[in-house]
Amino acid sequence: MSTETSLSGPMLPASSGTTKSVVILLHGYGADGNDLIGLAPHLARALPDTSFYSPNAPYPCEMSPFGRQWFSLAEYDPEFLRRAPETMSSALKAMAEGARKSAAYVDDFIDHLMETHDLTADRVALLGFSQGTMMAFQTAPRRKGQIAGVIGFSGALLGEDVFAAELKSRPPMVLVHGVDDPVVPIEASRLAKETLTTNGIDVALHERPGLQHGIDEDGIKYAADFLKKHLS
Repeated sequence: MSTETSLSGPMLPASSGTTKSVVILLHGYGADGNDLIGLAPHLARALPDTSFYSPNAPYPCEMSPFGRQWFSLAEYDPEFLRRAPETMSSALKAMAEGARKSAAYVDDFIDHLMETHDLTADRVALLGFSQGTMMAFQTAPRRKGQIAGVIGFSGALLGEDVFAAELKSRPPMVLVHGVDDPVVPIEASRLAKETLTTNGIDVALHERPGLQHGIDEDGIKYAADFLKKHLS
């Protein structure tokens, strides 16, 4: 792993003592790796041979002195997107370049863990929340070696206009999104599902009525069931 693109953060080792698969948790904007590592004990109950890693994003957050970011959201306006959902595609396109630049960090981290634990790509899964989901979408389908799968909470697919041309693999995906999300409108996951499905990726979308920008118990269950299916 290049020192220029190295990531670090909290982790939970496999409870069996032997790592046969890994799940990488990609946090949202303004948080850090500690934000999602709390999911690991819940997910690990059915995955004793899985280690969980929750790296900190590479950049200090422009809006929070203690948080991290994968890329800038300085021009992102969720209120405008709710008023004019037809502008969603153009808004996501504007953020795509930032995600593209940070993809090398995630790619190198995946490669590092595969080498560390002597794993093939199909023993690696990504779980993202919000901006972390955007990074999972940016990274996983553009890797030649197909990973086990992607879980995307409250996220969006960036750069849909070039997605088909850059697609190298088709890992299965499950998306979970609150219908009342005030930060990333539900339309983002609906649009992602449409684009992913059109490009031959097996994807399910669970819309959570009443849920805002977060992860609920049902969402954790969807994630655990998905990981058990694809990593066990």
